[in-house]
Amino acid sequence: MNSTGNVLQPTHGGLHCSKDALTDVFGWFLQVLLACLAFTCLIAKRFCEPRSERRSWLIWFYDTSKQGMGAMAIHLANVWLAGQYQGDPCTWYLINFLLDSSLGLLIIFVGIRLSQYLSRKKGWEAINFGEYGKPPSANAWMAQCCLYVGLMAIVKVSITLFMQLDFWDGVKDFILSPINNPKVELAFVMLIIPFFVNMLMFWVTDNFLMHKSHSKRQARRTSAENSLLARTKVKYRTIKKKIRRRDSESDILLSGDDELLDPESVPINRHVLT
Repeated sequence: MNSTGNVLQPTHGGLHCSKDALTDVFGWFLQVLLACLAFTCLIAKRFCEPRSERRSWLIWFYDTSKQGMGAMAIHLANVWLAGQYQGDPCTWYLINFLLDSSLGLLIIFVGIRLSQYLSRKKGWEAINFGEYGKPPSANAWMAQCCLYVGLMAIVKVSITLFMQLDFWDGVKDFILSPINNPKVELAFVMLIIPFFVNMLMFWVTDNFLMHKSHSKRQARRTSAENSLLARTKVKYRTIKKKIRRRDSESDILLSGDDELLDPESVPINRHVLT
């Protein structure tokens, strides 16, 4: 299969992606590579967590798998939608992706916070993102996965409706216009730009999804307060010792002055005239 033949599409602005460019061999290779890099980013994030708060591998899998399922659903939807628009599918894919990573992230944040609010008010523990019970329950994880994928569906529908505005026809004409090589364009659209954006988005979204224990936050706060109190006590004791030392030196000097001023302590030499 000649992937280059699928990528090339002559237009008035140069060579751009064809309808099949996102789903040919080279396109799928870039997508798999991007998925591996994104997964590696989440592993690195786990090791960046403080040791006292680092999630177990099971909890980490529960947290990140939700994000992985949602990202896969959004990605496949974007690949399919890019082929439905008129013009360069790479450009449409990039526009969809950037909107998902900005406006979509806001919708995800609101949805997660709303779910956590309902969990506290209604007692629906299964939809409290990041909380799976003790021991961790696969049922809670599955419920949260379904809810998160549902949130991603809301994101995709909202972005698709937003994309119906005529404004985007003008955006697509210049967003990738400096790039004439179709494979370079595909690499930018499917790997380079998504890698940096996904790295930030996955990191932020993982913070939304992971459970933040109130007791751990309180322990950190208490530890910080105790540390500050200990430093204050040490400083106070140091100052107190200095004051005592100065007072002691002052007492010695004053006692010496008193001896000099005391007439009884001064010997009187009486000269007898002979």
